Amino acid sequence: MTSNPSSSTTLQPTAAHRYPQGGLVDLATRLLQTAGLDADKAACVASYLVAADAMGHSTHGLALMPLYLDALASGGMTPSGSYHVLNDRGSCITWEGKRLPGAWLIHQALDLAMDRVAQHGVVTVAMGNCHHTGALAVYLPRVAERGYVVQLQCSSPGASGIAPFGGTRALFTPNPVAAAYPTQGDPVVMDISSSITTLNSARQLKARGERFPKAWAMDAQGNPTDDPDVVLSGQGSLLPVGGTDHGHKGYAMALLNEAMTQGFSGQGRADQPKGMSLSVLVQVTDPAAFAGLDAFTRQTQWTADACRANPPLPGGPAVRLPGQAGLAKQRAAAVDGVPLIGSVVNSLRVYGRKLGVDLAVLG
Repeated sequence: MTSNPSSSTTLQPTAAHRYPQGGLVDLATRLLQTAGLDADKAACVASYLVAADAMGHSTHGLALMPLYLDALASGGMTPSGSYHVLNDRGSCITWEGKRLPGAWLIHQALDLAMDRVAQHGVVTVAMGNCHHTGALAVYLPRVAERGYVVQLQCSSPGASGIAPFGGTRALFTPNPVAAAYPTQGDPVVMDISSSITTLNSARQLKARGERFPKAWAMDAQGNPTDDPDVVLSGQGSLLPVGGTDHGHKGYAMALLNEAMTQGFSGQGRADQPKGMSLSVLVQVTDPAAFAGLDAFTRQTQWTADACRANPPLPGGPAVRLPGQAGLAKQRAAAVDGVPLIGSVVNSLRVYGRKLGVDLAVLG
């Protein structure tokens, strides 16, 4: 990660042009494949990167392409082969990810979990030593739309950016957790992290010469600051969810995430990994193993309706559900094209020319 982080408060630039979704997936696939990634993995990673942009997670969309292409060139991302199965008890599976693309590993884990969940009710896959995963939210709708509950979380034990509450030295990464569940309509899709914002957001702000809208970080002396460079320079850290007042809540989230991802995979900070090495936990649950899907969606739909019917703040918009805006953006992008800001388009052009890949889709 970086931060993997997908989650939490992200900052969306406004100036963007739209490009055809299929064309962007094809371009991203060809860039990754030309850089050496297996064809099936390249197509998988490309589709999820573009899906992130389509859903509005611009910090974790095609903006990540330079990171991935550079990792392929340096050997930081494994371009071919498969994971190693460390343990398989049917409903509990553990993989060594071998630094293969996180998007491909998560896709494979979800496919396996959905294949087995009707038999076991709950299927959990723990993975260590994965490369970057991108935005967690993009993996979830296809699972929830099949009537399953899905949870996904990851941590990056080779990196740091958030201090434990009460401390001043960065230790954790944003440690995101994402989940989705079915209703009688659209699924509810949530993607949050244990920090107020992500390291990728900080990087993009610094590149644009901008600052956080509020004091979302602190310096090495514990003073709140809106300067993203304090974090990126290693002279400070992002604040946990709850900030300086209630940051013990984000701290607890980070601790639980690390236990679930690193403890279950057996690979984490105790090993002091270097570089991009993520620990991931994937879990799929079948409501049919409990009170049944109809009973489940009867309850979730009632709550969803009650939330949307709740009186809004004075002058504010209607209450919405987690994922509602992202799913709407995704549907719009399928028709109108995927929004990309100029800096992302320019980086695609640079790498496209370097790799000899046709850039016609960018105009």
